[in-house]
Amino acid sequence: MSLNFSNVTKLQTGQPLFTGATFQINAGEKVGLVGPNGAGKTSLFRLITGEDRPDEGQISTSEGLRISYFSQNVGEMAGKTALQEVVEGDAKVALLRSQLTEIENKLSDPELDPDEMTKILEKMGDVQTEYEKIGGYDLDARAEEVLTGLGIAPKDHHRPVESFSGGWKMRIALAKVLVTVPDLIIMDEPTNYLDLETILWLEKWLQLFKGAVFMTTHDRDFMNNVAKKIIEIAHRKITVYSGDYDFYEKERDIRRTQLEAEHSRQRDMLAKEEEFIAKFKARASHAAQVQSRVKKLEKIDRVELPPEEQTISFDFPVPPRGSDDVVVMTDLGKTWKSDGTELKVFEGLTATVARQEKIAVVGVNGAGKSTLLKVICGQTDATSGQVNIGPSVKVGYFSQYSLEVLDPEATVSDEVRSRLPNVSDGYLRNLLAAFLFRGDDVKKKVRHLSGGEKSRLVLAYLFSQGNNLLVLDEPTNHLDIISRGILMDALKLYEGTLLFVSHDRHFLHALGEKVMEVDKGGVTLWPGKYSWYLEKKGLA
Repeated sequence: MSLNFSNVTKLQTGQPLFTGATFQINAGEKVGLVGPNGAGKTSLFRLITGEDRPDEGQISTSEGLRISYFSQNVGEMAGKTALQEVVEGDAKVALLRSQLTEIENKLSDPELDPDEMTKILEKMGDVQTEYEKIGGYDLDARAEEVLTGLGIAPKDHHRPVESFSGGWKMRIALAKVLVTVPDLIIMDEPTNYLDLETILWLEKWLQLFKGAVFMTTHDRDFMNNVAKKIIEIAHRKITVYSGDYDFYEKERDIRRTQLEAEHSRQRDMLAKEEEFIAKFKARASHAAQVQSRVKKLEKIDRVELPPEEQTISFDFPVPPRGSDDVVVMTDLGKTWKSDGTELKVFEGLTATVARQEKIAVVGVNGAGKSTLLKVICGQTDATSGQVNIGPSVKVGYFSQYSLEVLDPEATVSDEVRSRLPNVSDGYLRNLLAAFLFRGDDVKKKVRHLSGGEKSRLVLAYLFSQGNNLLVLDEPTNHLDIISRGILMDALKLYEGTLLFVSHDRHFLHALGEKVMEVDKGGVTLWPGKYSWYLEKKGLA
């Protein structure tokens, strides 16, 4: 099994997304696809699946190659249970099943001619062999296993798909892809909408999967633990790196340094040649030499440097000092009441968050992490006990709801200006640049921004409002690897107190100096780093 790109060029509105792309994905290879937003990652996937065609070059696959594609566009789901949606999602399996049923019906005819029966039995053998090869006989059991692994409990397997929210429908769509036993799975951001436990399950599943994987993801650890080869789209070129994401980053920087040195040597050589030509072009005695050097320069392939990666260091304002005891929780409890039943989220929490602590709030999906943060920030009332925020503590709270309060008709610049009315224009420009809003980006209307851009916008002004306590609920959602790195670096330098929830392990390891675990109706404060917490829990 193999997939081959040979000298492929793809244009978009007349401009090249990439040119001369050549690479190969072999049987069982796990490959990561990286590149800035808009570089052409999804376009590359569409070329492989046949949804689009190259403008130049050839894309070839081994005969009979089975490809399954998971994209963020899951389409309509209705009229089936979750399990039916997954089981019936493979068109090839459905076709072979119907063929087997048709054959069985023919064989049940008591007046069937013996010669015809022999032909039908031969056909049945071929269909059964193919059906077994693509996992048709154990499809139902596999579908149940994958749905459960992706966080959909067995009791929910028979719920109508339309009763699931958008995020849970994404899991059902992902399950449809995983159960098909393809030769190659293509995955566009599979970790979006997944909690940490489900990400770990998917990571293990892909590591054990015998077929090939070609994927993009914003989760650095997931990429490192699954992909052993990286294909980069950047600056209209495709480059292959034979290693994981960490290797790719180091090797990319080495290659860039080598290219800069080569560019510098060539620039010096060209300058000398051009100086000679300018000096002697008017002298007849040197005409032959001048002409020879002119022809030489015309034939030289010029070394081109890709544009510099735009990174801007930004000095965030030091927040006011505030109290040493930032958050004091005393016998704190929260219970949700619904339809006459009570759900105890947590109870008896007594703890103090001290100034400048950085605490990762962790727990399984639905344990109550977001509820705890809402109680601390006064977004919802506690059922018992109390929360006291220390004197002179100013709270900045980020949740996915924060994106909904942005003015859709405001520009990026105006939205931040409305929240930071007293800062200078220069400060505003640098702030937006630090969060990757540059040039005409600042004139974009909020309604035209992606989820990741909206997240960066909210985080930009939260950092600049003099908040000495930041409470961040999933700030890494929608952010790509580069944006996550910028946020992580900013939070490392942040001199206030931090409470945060994230499903990104790289983020948790980098920032979690203490861990607050929400689990089974209780909350436990672990006094060590996130790596220490995992070790103590036997999860490392």
